[in-house]
Amino acid sequence: MSDYSFDMDSASARMASLDVPADDFRPIPRISLQAFVDSPEIARVLDSMAADRRMARTHVKIHMGGLNAANDFYLSAPTPNLLMVESPGDEAELLAGLDELAGICDSGTKVVVLGLKNDVFLYRELLRRGISEYLVFPFDMFSVIRMIGELYFDPNAEPVGRTVAFLGSKGGCGSSTIAHNVAFSLSKASESDVVIADMDLPFGTAGLDFNQDPTQGIADAVFTPERIDDVFLDRILSKCSDNLSLLAAPATLERVYDFKDDDFVSLLETVRVGVPTVVLDVPHVWSGWVKRTLSVVDDIVITATPDLASLRNVKNMMDQLKLIRPTDHSPRLVLNQVGMPKRPEIKAADFEKALNISPVAIVPFDAAMFGAAANNGQMIAEYSPKSPTVGIFEEIGRVIAGRGVVQKAKRSALAPLMAKLGRGKTKKSA
Repeated sequence: MSDYSFDMDSASARMASLDVPADDFRPIPRISLQAFVDSPEIARVLDSMAADRRMARTHVKIHMGGLNAANDFYLSAPTPNLLMVESPGDEAELLAGLDELAGICDSGTKVVVLGLKNDVFLYRELLRRGISEYLVFPFDMFSVIRMIGELYFDPNAEPVGRTVAFLGSKGGCGSSTIAHNVAFSLSKASESDVVIADMDLPFGTAGLDFNQDPTQGIADAVFTPERIDDVFLDRILSKCSDNLSLLAAPATLERVYDFKDDDFVSLLETVRVGVPTVVLDVPHVWSGWVKRTLSVVDDIVITATPDLASLRNVKNMMDQLKLIRPTDHSPRLVLNQVGMPKRPEIKAADFEKALNISPVAIVPFDAAMFGAAANNGQMIAEYSPKSPTVGIFEEIGRVIAGRGVVQKAKRSALAPLMAKLGRGKTKKSA
């Protein structure tokens, strides 16, 4: 982040502006927010903030312990969309702690420091290090809510959401099943909201898979784009679990579903403003609107079965996606239904050699388990939580969330005690 130049008066005015309550605050998006504080007074303010109606869609957790506790905690846990940490009194300790936090923060996490020192030079240094905001106590709950709103509703701010499109190399390869189970896994692991958009309007199965039959869904948004905003989105979302919602397809043939190239783009832009993860269940067609949608998403997962038709189709899809997404990384590949009895298969190594890409996951064939779960309207993690396939879906989720390549090392439970003993020895030797 570039450096900033301003005087103490302008910085103080900006901080003071946060202290003015307002009745026109927009509701905060469906983000996950965690705070690590030392002061009971700050904890009480954040508790009041969490109970406010404008935070109803936000998942808030408040921990005691401050910056050091946050660094210990996130060694073995994903960081939330927004992290607030209380500053220790010593400036050098604060900066050292933030440097440690930077090494374990997931991509996309915004960090806000809560402190007691109104120092413009410290403020500039924190901004230079990429901190989103520095809020000086005393402040009230309105100050915090307004600050969060400025972070996420600023026209120049990055969207909250990450969009991931799942599509199959051919019909019947199980792309929708993979998409729904990965979305379910993400909603459980991240403790932040995930929305599934079923884009197969005539034949979508997301409603069946989650045992939902909503009266409104994705068709209402696509055919009336002028109505799309966060309030309208709340109305058409169907709740599947605490952190998982569905934009269901109508799955009827009463009309013909012909779309223009940009028909889904405005919907995606609205959803990703306030939802951390948007999973798109894209049907197996190659049309202008599918091509346009794939050009704007953050990540793509192609599901293939281990046969020649899938290999050919994946190769063609990869070539086209490189042309329309020249600066993005290659789509992820999932091999599904591997090990079907009596079916000749192309080995994963041969897929990798032909495509020059390694599958992020290989899902074994298990007709009984997947069929029973689908008929019950359940995910695999609900129907058979001890199945190894659950771990495969979790790993796919970690990869598309940006946490699957390098696993974080877990620190021993005795680490905080050992660290204190080490500091004590240093003081004595001094």
